[in-house]
Amino acid sequence: MKTKILIPLLLSLGLLYGCAETNPHPMDMSQAVENAKTKADHEALAQHYEAAAKDMQLKVDEHKKLLSKYESHSYLYGKKAQDLKAHCRNLITIYQNGVDANMSMAKMHREM
Repeated sequence: MKTKILIPLLLSLGLLYGCAETNPHPMDMSQAVENAKTKADHEALAQHYEAAAKDMQLKVDEHKKLLSKYESHSYLYGKKAQDLKAHCRNLITIYQNGVDANMSMAKMHREM
């Protein structure tokens, strides 16, 4: 009985760990934004936001490929296919919002 509970629990924890963002942000953005005074400072921030947007866009593209795979081969995933597709759609939306927000911040700093 304990094995029936333990195995799904361990698999769930492994999945959560795999989805977690493990690398912390390399710099304190609120401090960097506060200290930005010169055009070079704002240019550096704009480049940082564009790099973050590029990373998120890669994740959008990756999840779009996965979604396509889940949609075209849903029979391979059985009852979980709908969950996997919904999960990918949610991540695509979240990462796309991040891309848009980072590009907006980059544009704003370039205009400063």
